[in-house]
Amino acid sequence: TTGASSNSDSSTTVESMEDNPDGGCHIYRDGYYRTGISIVEGILEVNIIQMTSIQMTESQAENSLVDFVVTCQGSLPTDVCIVVSDPTCQVSKSVVCDPITVTDECLLTVRRAFEEPGTYCINITLGDDTSQALASALISVNGGEST
Repeated sequence: TTGASSNSDSSTTVESMEDNPDGGCHIYRDGYYRTGISIVEGILEVNIIQMTSIQMTESQAENSLVDFVVTCQGSLPTDVCIVVSDPTCQVSKSVVCDPITVTDECLLTVRRAFEEPGTYCINITLGDDTSQALASALISVNGGEST
């Protein structure tokens, strides 16, 4: 279907619709349009700069705790998610997301517990309302130690 209309500034808008074999419908519009665009910097880069095992007492030895020190560039994140997967990074074992407050500089420490020794793929995602950025690492957890 094609129709034309004109408005007070003499510009013409033509609208057409066509059916596609994939079952979708596309609308094409020709004419003059105006909109506003907001450009946001977003989170540009995330880096895991340090991984440190937390020494546990013998009564707490069932879990290994690891601190990840993370930096980022760009806008400041408002949440962090940690995905722990198998060593191939294909099968997710757990996902933990938390809100965070970062003030002047994007430098934060995230603690994660590991129930058993092994090699894990870690994905740390920092996000805000407009962007996300990801850093990955392989970590080997051996009882109270990690590398």
